[in-house]
Amino acid sequence: MSSTPRTPLPALPLLQADCANCFALCCVALPFAKSADFAVNKAAGTPCKNLRQDFRCGVHARLRDQGFQGCTVFDCFGAGQQISQVTFGGRDWREHPGTRAEMFEAFPVMRQLHELLFYVSAALDLPAAAPLHPALRTLLAKTEALTRADAATLTALDVPALRQEINELLLKTSELARAKTPGRRKNHRGADLMGARLAGADLRGANLRGAYLIAADLGRADLRGADLIGADFRDTNLRGADLRDTLFLTQPQLNAAQGDPATRIPATLARPAHWT
Repeated sequence: MSSTPRTPLPALPLLQADCANCFALCCVALPFAKSADFAVNKAAGTPCKNLRQDFRCGVHARLRDQGFQGCTVFDCFGAGQQISQVTFGGRDWREHPGTRAEMFEAFPVMRQLHELLFYVSAALDLPAAAPLHPALRTLLAKTEALTRADAATLTALDVPALRQEINELLLKTSELARAKTPGRRKNHRGADLMGARLAGADLRGANLRGAYLIAADLGRADLRGADLIGADFRDTNLRGADLRDTLFLTQPQLNAAQGDPATRIPATLARPAHWT
């Protein structure tokens, strides 16, 4: 008996930042406010004071020491080079100032599309979500096609509607994957756990979507199989914690947290340089 052939997955754009092929869009297009994360205020569309003429950061190696911790936890998921080299065909905003407004407006949209591609790709890697793979593949192709659209199409895009469509499948994916975890699975979706003392907690298969874990103590906690979409890990203690096989964990989340050599992380992510 012959099986129905599957539609090949589209060739996805790189979902990791390639700053050498970007026109420093995160350093110009996005605003930031003076805070614990940023040493100064900066308006959207205004170049950061540390930006050099070659589109590199003048204090990149000393960002945390200079008060720009927020820069070290940001990741565009590859949207910067996609806008710079594909959407605008390599025309940078300095030599082609007429591109500035459209480029800076399209960049945050592309960033969201790339983040969604990351999550859908992660869902497709989960065997437990096999019943949902056809629908996930359809949405992956739809989203990938949007990353090749022109700037006008991008800025007119209803991203919340697309995000909702994808999120419904990601929720179902999470339920299927976490059902494999034995025992009672905790539900902390959207919970305020700022500063919570959860050292050594058994959080296997927990729902931590959108949870506020700022400065929480998760040292030595077991987070295997937990759904971590949107969880806020700023200054969260993950020393000795086990994050292997977590669902939808991103590099920016790890970068925002505190860890050490005993912290176990997914093989697809990198250990942040500031972890000691």
